[in-house]
Amino acid sequence: MDYSILDFANLIGSLCMFLFGMKLMSDGIQKLAGEKMRSILGGMTKNRFFAILTGVFITTIIQSSSATTVMVVSFVNAGLFSISQALGVIMGANIGTTATAWLISLLGFKVSISVISLPIIGIAFPMLFSKKPKYNYAAETFIGFALLFMGLDFLKSSVPDLKSNPEMFEFIQNFTGMGYGSTFIFIGLGTLLTIVLQSSSATMALTLVMCNNGWIGLPEGAAMVLGENIGTTITANLAALMGNIHAKRAALSHTVFNIIGVIWMLFVFRLFLSGVANSMTALGITSPFENPESIPYALSIFHTTFNITNTLLLVWFTNGILAITKFLLKEKKETPDKKQIEYLGTGLMQLPELSLLEAKNQTIKYCDIAKRMFTFVEDLLKEKDDAKKQEIFERIVKYEDITDRIEQEITEFLISVSEKEVSASAKEKIRRLRIITIEVEKIGDTCNKTAISIMNFQKDGVKFSEKQMNKILVMFDLVKEAFDIMFESINTEDKSNIEKAMEIENRINDYRDKIRDSLYEKFEKSGTKFKPGFFANKICTSCEKIGDNLININEVVLMVKVE
Repeated sequence: MDYSILDFANLIGSLCMFLFGMKLMSDGIQKLAGEKMRSILGGMTKNRFFAILTGVFITTIIQSSSATTVMVVSFVNAGLFSISQALGVIMGANIGTTATAWLISLLGFKVSISVISLPIIGIAFPMLFSKKPKYNYAAETFIGFALLFMGLDFLKSSVPDLKSNPEMFEFIQNFTGMGYGSTFIFIGLGTLLTIVLQSSSATMALTLVMCNNGWIGLPEGAAMVLGENIGTTITANLAALMGNIHAKRAALSHTVFNIIGVIWMLFVFRLFLSGVANSMTALGITSPFENPESIPYALSIFHTTFNITNTLLLVWFTNGILAITKFLLKEKKETPDKKQIEYLGTGLMQLPELSLLEAKNQTIKYCDIAKRMFTFVEDLLKEKDDAKKQEIFERIVKYEDITDRIEQEITEFLISVSEKEVSASAKEKIRRLRIITIEVEKIGDTCNKTAISIMNFQKDGVKFSEKQMNKILVMFDLVKEAFDIMFESINTEDKSNIEKAMEIENRINDYRDKIRDSLYEKFEKSGTKFKPGFFANKICTSCEKIGDNLININEVVLMVKVE
């Protein structure tokens, strides 16, 4: 056999160049149109057919169904839309990814794109040094496109020549002519290759080259395509490993959908291939059963027709597919504190820009936990039963641990995102989210210290009069109103909201001053009980500190500096 280790290394290197080019092109397009893609996906309606079209469009643009599905899983993990909506986009991604086969079939074998690859790199390379990010991303896209076709060209020349290596043909022939046994073997091969390469596009390119060189026939190539459909789902499942249950189910629904498609296709496999061959001869193209050079076109037709048909058939059974995923992945019963880190998942780090959506949603939940903790302090203040008082205090201490843990989780996640190659706007968002988490952690600390003070008052035998209690509760109501305005700022990012935030901040400060001045007046008159007034002032001062934290969050979110 005239095929050395060096030849094999050339084959692996060619495949790696193809993969690198595909990744570089996909990443460049995502960065170039990241905000637009987010708005397209984020604004998706519940209409399943619109979701499918969205999946087709996004995948055709970025040339990677894996990137689309990981993106969709990250949206589900971030709570931006349901698994049902995600499945619609995933169905569309299956159709959109067939564009790669057509690109390779039409250009990769008949047109030598590699001839102009070096000029493309020569033109794009200087753009990498531009100060404008858009030019950098465009350069990545063009260089990735060039490397992709250079890799494909090297791949074609690196595949063993069967005339010089008849042993290779005999080896492959051992696995053909076995009826459905051969079909299952090549489905397994397609699945395995896609899992190893982490790219159905790379496996498709390899399959098309093998068919074009006469290694395998149309049935074996089509079986590998079916295997690629199963293998490509592994990327989203790996990405969802560290996500929540909804993200895992969304990724699994992709696997279930594709496996069901392969199962029904096996029943009509030979008939389907005959239909593809007949349609080609009707168009004046040589039958793929007679001419190996026609097989790439036949596989492209098969790939597209199969995925469109599968989507049109199974789109009506979305609820059934979701029911299967729920049966296979049952939600575990967890303690409340275990569920606090809900949106962050390190497995989704393949798309750092979109990971910020998860971080933002987790930050909003973090703020909600802080508000809940603040209401516990109010409950502690009003509670008269010692046993219940102790129970509330222990809950506040537990929440203090939770806020510390979440602050650490979000910080580590944001650092991981910032270490990736992200845009300048994304870096600014990371900086602002980091500041918000610091402020929220301070709120948690203040709530914990206030709760300790309240418990100490009880030990000292301090009791507030009804009038003093009512004054303190007014301050709690003001701070809760400030929390609501802060949430409105985070969700809308409307800069005009800063006026409402400042108005409530001023009211909190004025009320704190009023309480303090009243305390000093009573102290000067003497003859009054000093301790209750002192502790009432201490509680209101703590509330005012939380108000300061909330106005700081408003400033960071709305990018408005208040003098």
